[in-house]
Amino acid sequence: MSYCLNPACQNPQNADRTQFCLNCGSKLLLRERYRAIKPLGRGGFGRTFLAIDEDKPSKPRCAIKQFFPLSQGTSSSEKAAELFNREAVRLDELGKHPQIPELLAHFQQERYQYLVQEFIEGQNLQEELARTGPFSQSQILSLLKDLLPVLQFVHDRSVIHRDIKPPNIIRRRISQTPIIYTYPTLTGELVLVDFGAAKVVEGLRETGTVIGSPEFVAPEQIRGQAVYASDLYSLGVTCIYLLTQISPFDLFDINRDVWVWRDFLKVPIDPKLSRILDKMVESSLSRRYKSVAEVLKDLQSQQSAGAGTGAPPLPAPKISVPQRTPVVQNAVPSTVAGTIIPVPPMQRVVPARAPTWRCVHTLVGHSNAVTSVAFSPDGAILASGSEDKTIEMWKLETGRRWYTLTGHSDWVTCVAFSPDGASLASGGRDKMIHIWDLNKGKWWYALAGHSDRVSAVAFSRDGQVLASGSRDKTVQLWNLNKGRRMSALSGHA
Repeated sequence: MSYCLNPACQNPQNADRTQFCLNCGSKLLLRERYRAIKPLGRGGFGRTFLAIDEDKPSKPRCAIKQFFPLSQGTSSSEKAAELFNREAVRLDELGKHPQIPELLAHFQQERYQYLVQEFIEGQNLQEELARTGPFSQSQILSLLKDLLPVLQFVHDRSVIHRDIKPPNIIRRRISQTPIIYTYPTLTGELVLVDFGAAKVVEGLRETGTVIGSPEFVAPEQIRGQAVYASDLYSLGVTCIYLLTQISPFDLFDINRDVWVWRDFLKVPIDPKLSRILDKMVESSLSRRYKSVAEVLKDLQSQQSAGAGTGAPPLPAPKISVPQRTPVVQNAVPSTVAGTIIPVPPMQRVVPARAPTWRCVHTLVGHSNAVTSVAFSPDGAILASGSEDKTIEMWKLETGRRWYTLTGHSDWVTCVAFSPDGASLASGGRDKMIHIWDLNKGKWWYALAGHSDRVSAVAFSRDGQVLASGSRDKTVQLWNLNKGRRMSALSGHA
């Protein structure tokens, strides 16, 4: 199959060896050699396709990244363009390494930028984690042994990756047979991908743009001051996330300023490996590993300690769970000073398992920034307002757009569902509040009264009254049965 790369094409699928799209007429070959055969993914700034290189006799597979921001000229699209071009530069600078995708081409064709690189056949560690569950100690040791030399190669060339996380680590399939994954026996070489956030080190104290995934980013990188040790931090957080399958946000106790990831281990791990991971994720640079060589040295020492026995390096001790605030059950009021006296002995609470968050759907459809979102009361529908002046209605079961509401003359800044889910209120920079009939999917009526943009809307519990907040420093209350303003609340300075 040939897949048309024109984003506006309504029927992009074409037969093999077709030169031009039968639907829109666009050229199907990039640079007369690269043919897209199916989409692999998309985001707000581009798409990725599986492709073949028809210029070579073996027709090897490759990956095509197409850059096309939905909102031209915005600061976010300009930053995305910079990252897109940066990835090509970094891949080219790093040359050829078996665990880094090889850059094959970087060019522009028919208004769009393209990056063609080696296709890594396999699954990333985020997908592997979802299939197999938490990693074992031996899997983490294998991961560190496999990836640390790659990171050393990158750092030796004065490059900081800045976005190490499970989705950016792919386990390459060794076999050349069709892709049939068998879990949990999937094995292969780990490949570090997505160098769009990478930075050449020109001065370690130079403050730059904050880039990276918040859950895995080192404290100094959040301040725009990434160093080589920042990659070690991200790799350490990746390891403890893979061991626990818990969001890193939930593995750090902000009240005590300590990591509590051991509380969520299903099986205790060797204390030496545990200390290595602790040192990788130290918040303070003075206490964290400075280089890959330091980590490898401690890992070698850890492995040598248990060599020759065929057993794990050290017996895994039972890890004590920190005391939590006790819960008082079956307590009865006392007449003495209003205290509560427990009847049975108090019981200690085992720490609850924190929720694991994952992306279910990525909803793409707005042509400008999304400003507000709201769930319907039954949780089946999502409404999203945007700077493109529209409201998109999404069915969450399928992750697809349902229909679009238009009527605002400027940005939509807030949306809210009525308690019965039958209507939607939206406010905008046009100073208007629009009420929508969701049973018909149409505009119902508008409420005018604010002298500046509307920033918030909320229904009363019975759905009869709407409150709206505005930049004009007032809160307006509206009788929705009559479609009229009831009163205005002032007092904000």
